[in-house]
Amino acid sequence: MNTIFQVTFCGRRFTAQEVELMRMAAHDYAGLGVTEIARTICELLEWKRPNGGLKNHECRQLLEGLQAEGVLTLLALRHSGGRGPRRVDISPPCLEPEPIECAARQCEPLELALVEGPVESRLWREHMERYHYLGCRVPFGANLRYWVRNRDRELGCLLWTSPAWKMQARDAWIGWSDEQRQANLQRIVNNGRFLILPWVRVKGLASKILALSARHMPHDWQTRYGHRPLLLETLVDATRFRGTCYRAANWIYVGQTAGRGRMDREHKSLGQAIKDIYVYPLVRDPRQYLCGYSTR
Repeated sequence: MNTIFQVTFCGRRFTAQEVELMRMAAHDYAGLGVTEIARTICELLEWKRPNGGLKNHECRQLLEGLQAEGVLTLLALRHSGGRGPRRVDISPPCLEPEPIECAARQCEPLELALVEGPVESRLWREHMERYHYLGCRVPFGANLRYWVRNRDRELGCLLWTSPAWKMQARDAWIGWSDEQRQANLQRIVNNGRFLILPWVRVKGLASKILALSARHMPHDWQTRYGHRPLLLETLVDATRFRGTCYRAANWIYVGQTAGRGRMDREHKSLGQAIKDIYVYPLVRDPRQYLCGYSTR
């Protein structure tokens, strides 16, 4: 049997005994789905969000990581199909709406609306899969999805997710230690997708949407997950985009990624998909709080 070791994940340090409990739960409850195993472990270890919800998405990621290390076996994953984030199915193409070409002020008032219900959720996913160059992968962990609307007109889609685990340039800008990062990482939220629908051709609209998001999303995040973000981050593919809308919305360029995916902790994709990193402070000096243990 492999030696059981302690591990730190998403800001929590798990003892060797707790990792052994995970191994035993994966074995004893092998007949359940992986999500149910994760929920069971969260209940046993009282791994919860500040609002009391279970961190079952994060626990599933941890279990899959432990399986990759050979610590435990998740039998439910043996016949789960392809690896990696799930892609969504889309319906046959339909006619696009009439183009929207006007001054940005003519798209006001802008509204950010949380995606709610299966019908809206499917339409949002289809738009993202069809029109965003990265497509729509179903995210693990904390996330919020939004429509951007002007009255009854849909202008765009936004996805906010948990932050990247490590990014050298971002972490250097913050100046935190590994321990501080593990403790405070979840005070950062990542703009994982930003889509202006292709029939919307309005100069300056994207930066207005980002400014609106910075004002309204943190409240929704706190309501859903129990803690208020201090810093926003995003990754921009510099081979495709110049980050103009982020700069116009006062986001700060802090450097580039090492060319790995946001969750590539095994360093298997070095040198691929290098992206520019931008951050946006939500408080006067987020580094002061991120480098400490403030409960702001």
